[in-house]
Parts: sequence; structure tokens; C-alpha cells
Amino acid sequence: MTGQANERSKAAGLVPVGLLGAAGFIVTADARVINPLLDIIAREFKSDIGSTGFIVTAYTIPYGLFQLVYGPLGDKLGKLKIMTVAMALFAVGTAICAFAPDLLILNLLRFLTGVAAAAMIPMSLAYIGDNFPYQERQAAIGQFVGAVALGNILSTSMGGIVGDFLNWRLIFLLYGLVSLGIFWLLWQASRKATPPPLNPQRAEGLRAYFRPYAQLLTKLSTRIVIIAVFIEGVFFFGGFAYLGAFLRHKYDLAYVVIGFMLSGFGIGSLIYSRSVRWLVGKFGESGLIRVGGWICFGSYLVIALLEYWPLFIPMCIILGLSYYMLHSTLQTKATEMSPGARGTAVSLFAFSLFLGQGIGAALIGLVVDGPGYEAAFIISGAGMAGLAVWFVRESRRFPPSSSQAETSLVKANEAQSSVAISE
Repeated sequence: MTGQANERSKAAGLVPVGLLGAAGFIVTADARVINPLLDIIAREFKSDIGSTGFIVTAYTIPYGLFQLVYGPLGDKLGKLKIMTVAMALFAVGTAICAFAPDLLILNLLRFLTGVAAAAMIPMSLAYIGDNFPYQERQAAIGQFVGAVALGNILSTSMGGIVGDFLNWRLIFLLYGLVSLGIFWLLWQASRKATPPPLNPQRAEGLRAYFRPYAQLLTKLSTRIVIIAVFIEGVFFFGGFAYLGAFLRHKYDLAYVVIGFMLSGFGIGSLIYSRSVRWLVGKFGESGLIRVGGWICFGSYLVIALLEYWPLFIPMCIILGLSYYMLHSTLQTKATEMSPGARGTAVSLFAFSLFLGQGIGAALIGLVVDGPGYEAAFIISGAGMAGLAVWFVRESRRFPPSSSQAETSLVKANEAQSSVAISE
């Protein structure tokens, strides 16, 4: 399947899907590598965990915000051009993080790299959507998101290895150099690629630029999905950001062990992608939301109360599985919010998710520094259960799902079950 996607790329003069996947891999790896390193960074800069956790906020808020910018900008100027420039800026910003003299400068650099990173995954997906016919698109997307999922799984493991055996700064230098190589390959490939047709639409000012987003939000169903994914970002990733520091604080585990344990989240997402057809048939859309939310709550509760650290391994896998049960259903609904403007709709969805992640990391960090980790994880889990109950109730106001819609859910989840982090 992946070979067919690459052959299609070569035959049509397109940038290879594998190269887009490499860009998605490095951006994803960079976003998640920080989780097992929060404790060691906090100690180097003599800061508490909650304040150090703002590194996550500094990255994810601009990442989400600039989703809104890159969607229309890519349509006007060309997606490859935007991706190539963004990758160059991302490479430089990531490498410079290795030399940050204090926490304030590191936060600023992570903010700037988040701005650049925001272009890569949505622009890649939009590029694939523009250039591959529907019957070939699923194979191309499958190859791309496979690389993104690999970045999600390996990033935390790499962070743990670096934390134990090397200096945390080296991981940013390494990722910066790898990103520079990807930029060069992307630039070379884009020079040979077939240029996109010129977009005759002219800029009409800031109001016109963002008008499609305002039009989307006039629909009740869209508002409910956007609010839901924001809440999901606040509670799920707000808690997830501190799991590595919790394991170090409570059990004094080696960073390499913590990194491999956190990679269980990615394994859970792969389990979901392999069982999605059965899960959709068994539970349906509302059932996936409800069951996913309550399992997520149970997992966070066990993590907060457990006294035997090996139990964390299956709990982290279950967290990944339950998260994707909920998130992939929201994601599929997002692709139908505006069939005539899917790029804009998905950009709005991604913006809300990452805005929630950034705010959640800051808010849950306050709980960590106050009542403690256990209270933070219980709040995170309860928030996910509350989200599931609220969304299922509100979704009854949507038009009823048809069998065709459920078939679309299966297909979309099989192809995109790993795009959530990707977004």
C-alpha cells in the first residue's frame, strides 16, 4: 500500500509521501519528547514542575493558533512553499533550544518553534488530499500517519534515554540537525514538483481572511465539536504532560524506563487502529465517546492511587486506547463539519485541540504544585468522563447518523487514528 503511494508520487511529479511522513515524524517527536524531561529541566533551572510545565503551553498554544493561519495561507500561496519555509524555521528554532541559558529563553524558543511546526502536518494532509484521488488517498494518508505515530511512540523513549545517559540539550540539537536535512530534501523535491495552479482569490483584509471560521461557528453542531475537543485538550493532555514527572517523583524511576513506559500511549493508539472496525460495530459513535471517556477516567484514577508502578504500563496503553476511542470520533465529525471547506474546518478543530492542551498544561500544573499529582490526575480523568457525558447528551441534537456515516467513521479512523497528536 505504501509502495503504491510512493509510485503515485513519482509518476505525478509530487513530493514523495515518505518525505512528508519524515517531516510529520520529526515534528511529532519534537512535540512529545519534552514529557519525560520536565523533571530534569526543572532541576537544572532550579524551578518547580508546574512552572517548568509551561514549556508545554509555550509550544502548544502557538501550534494551535497558527493552524488558523496556515490553512488559508497554504491555499493562497501553495502548501509546499509554506511547508518548506516552515521546516527551515523549525530546524533552526529547535537546534537553538539546545543553547537556552534559562527557562524564560527556552519558553520563548519553544513558542517560536511551535509557530513553525504548526504548518507541517495539516499542510501535508491537505497536500495529499489535493493531489491524490479518493481511491488512492487512504493509502497515502495511511503511510503519512504511520510515520506520525512512530514519532509519537519513539519520542518519549528517546527523551528517557537522553535524560539518563546524555544531556537533555542534545536531543534538541539532534532534532534540529535532522530537521535541517528534511528541509533540504523537501526543498529539492519541491523544486521538481508540479507547481500548483494559481489561486485567483485576492486578499481582502483580516476580516475576510477569517470569515470562513466565523461562518463555521454559526452552526450548533460545529460549536459543540469545537468545544468538546478544547475540553479534551485541557483535561487529557493537561494531565498527560505530568505523567513522566510523577513517575520520577513518586517511584524514582530511571528516565529511560519512564520514556518507554510513556510510549505505551502510542501502543494504545495502534491497538485502536487495528480494532476500530469491531469497536464501531460494537459501540457506535456515541458508545465510543461514552466508553472512551469513562475508561480514561478509570485509568487516570488507577494511576493516581496505585502504589505498584508496573501497573502504570497497562494503564498507559489503556489511556492511549481510550483517548483514541473518543478523539477519533470527534475528529471524524470534524471532517464533516463543512464538506465544502474541510481544510478550514480541520484547521479550526486542530486550533481548539492545541489551545486546550496549552491551557490545560498550565492549569493542571497549578494543581500539581498545590494539592499534588494525585489530585491533578483525578481532575483530569473526571474531566474526560464529564466531557463524554456532556457530548453524548448534546450530540442528540445532531442529525441522526446514517449507515453511510458509520461506514465513513470506520474508514476515517482506520486511516487517521494516529492523526490526533498529529494535529
